[in-house]
Amino acid sequence: MTITDVAREARVSVASVSRVVNGHANVLPGTRQRITEVIARLRYVPHTAARSLITRNSHMIGVLLPDVYGEFFSELIRGIDTAARDHHLHLLLSSSHGDAAEMAAAIRAMHGRVEGLVVLAPQLDTAALGELDASVPTVYVNSRVGPRSSSLAIDSYGGARAMVRHLVGCGHRTIAHITGPIDNFDSHERERGYRDELAASLPSARPLVVRGDFNQTSGYAAGRVLGSTARRPAAVFAANDVMAIGCLAAFDELGVAVPGDIAVAGFDDIPLAGFVRPALTTMRVPIVELGRGAVTRLAAVIAHPDTRPTATTLEPQLIARESSGAAQPRASRSRPPRDGDPDGDPHDQGSQRPQSLIGARRPASAASPLSPPLRRRATRRS
Repeated sequence: MTITDVAREARVSVASVSRVVNGHANVLPGTRQRITEVIARLRYVPHTAARSLITRNSHMIGVLLPDVYGEFFSELIRGIDTAARDHHLHLLLSSSHGDAAEMAAAIRAMHGRVEGLVVLAPQLDTAALGELDASVPTVYVNSRVGPRSSSLAIDSYGGARAMVRHLVGCGHRTIAHITGPIDNFDSHERERGYRDELAASLPSARPLVVRGDFNQTSGYAAGRVLGSTARRPAAVFAANDVMAIGCLAAFDELGVAVPGDIAVAGFDDIPLAGFVRPALTTMRVPIVELGRGAVTRLAAVIAHPDTRPTATTLEPQLIARESSGAAQPRASRSRPPRDGDPDGDPHDQGSQRPQSLIGARRPASAASPLSPPLRRRATRRS
């Protein structure tokens, strides 16, 4: 069904149908009603791409992610989708699978169809991102970008340092780290934070780094290695929650008690983190807010192209749960004890054995006194 068919059926010109479709006022009421009725009866849908060539307004944005699998990306997409609806925008989503050539191909395919882009490319460096210029407004998320780009990012470096301080504060003196992919920006920043804080808080301690890949399988493999070594570390800090959960499964199989024999911590606070047993200590990343903020920023840039690029950093929050051996002291509780709360010393978890990872209720979790409140740091690019 084409606009010509509608014009023929309504006995008007193609230009009259076009004016009605595009909301122009210079059409007689009777003619407008007749055209509208024909459009409804024929179920005519205007060609958005063709209209955008004339109006330069497709109401569509492109979203380029390295992957769409897992809880982190599902939460990120949820935030992106919520903000897109708020701004009456449609989404065109593509995954680059961590490959720069695929991302460039996706951008070329979106050219002329979208008004702007949200790009998450943590595996690409600044030079590679510069080559992905699509001549449309772009907001980068958790990516290495230069001063001329608008961006939102998590303070992975500061979050990693906060987690190491927490583990040291729990009394752990040998702390291992499971990294993400070696070419990933978030992974690099979290490993850097781990190494720097370990050197600052435990000058005599040596870093113990096991390479992972941000998936549960690599966390499980790292857990098998760390749990079987003769000189087992006191704590393991995984660069994301998915690897930490894989690590918990490995320790459970090996009969290594968490946190009695070894502590475990992650990063992101995906929804599953509070449901595993023991509940996972982690750095809470406002994942939904990250996606929502990127689209809100992009909508502002589309509406006002002369807007100066702005970089916003979101601070993660330490969420202390059972897996690190830290519980909230009774004296600092903001609520009365509930049924099922432990009667003994909340810090005495040395005899706790690992329980089933699935099927238990979500525990109450509390931000550690060491954790900073969730806040934003915004800087305007010059």
